[in-house]
Amino acid sequence: MKALDQRAQTILKVSSEIVKQQEHFLLYGIQFLKPLTLKDIALQVELHESTISRVTTNKFMATPRGIFELKYFFTSSISSSSGVEDVSSKTVMYYIKEMIDQESPKDILSDDAIVDQLKNKNIDIARRTVAKYREAMHIPSSVVRRRQKSANIG
Repeated sequence: MKALDQRAQTILKVSSEIVKQQEHFLLYGIQFLKPLTLKDIALQVELHESTISRVTTNKFMATPRGIFELKYFFTSSISSSSGVEDVSSKTVMYYIKEMIDQESPKDILSDDAIVDQLKNKNIDIARRTVAKYREAMHIPSSVVRRRQKSANIG
């Protein structure tokens, strides 16, 4: 019983810290998901990083934004070109998808054009990273999208 109680307390402590760290994401959406590592949480709750990893594996949290695996909140960081605040890789993927969803059939964005638009948002990212994220989201290249959209028009 003591071990189960300790486990529950640990999960609660870690979950509470994740909510604290990701408050803006939970309130305002994916654009506000902060880069976060297991180490960040471990330092705050004074537990070992491996404990945080075990506690967050196959555990889920119901939030106003939906149900997420606790691991979802841990994302890599993309440097901000303004040096103000780094951006989560998931936020960058959201921006890429948003740009592609809004492109017109006559103005399909290349990966380089997406890089330029992200620079306007102070996100400094390489073209090959845009391509990697686009492929991870199963979004075809600009050549394929142009072909698909022109076929839908004609």
